[in-house]
Amino acid sequence: MPSSVVRVLISLWAPYLGAGIKILEISPDYRYIKVCLKQAWYNRNYVGTQFGGSLYAMTDPFYMLMFINNLGHDYYVWDKGATIDFVSPGKTKVTAEFRIDQAIIDKVLQETASGEKYIFDLPVTVIDANGQTVATVLKKIYVRKKKKDNA
Repeated sequence: MPSSVVRVLISLWAPYLGAGIKILEISPDYRYIKVCLKQAWYNRNYVGTQFGGSLYAMTDPFYMLMFINNLGHDYYVWDKGATIDFVSPGKTKVTAEFRIDQAIIDKVLQETASGEKYIFDLPVTVIDANGQTVATVLKKIYVRKKKKDNA
């Protein structure tokens, strides 16, 4: 599916629409994605800053989406886990940028060539409108090559 269509569809997906999460940019080759979370009354926590669940949600599926589109249908790709470190309160619109390059794609292809699973971590930083870090997230990605049916 063209990345421009995916950008619109994910931004209109109910959990993201309701949380105020929007994809700002997605490259045609799915190697770069920029996401934002606007500050609004409905996504603030008890003390008036960005709700931590929304901060995590804005980082949730994007590495998986990027690898699925770069590796193709011969691979299983899952978000296996994540850790998040809340560094400072989010008081403005925040953004997160996701990048993968050919070197990491080549590493994944190499590690999964024999059918073994490969689990690895990729970081993403959530920053506010002033360029300050609000949260750091370490995404744990699972990739395995699908077995060919000999039927």
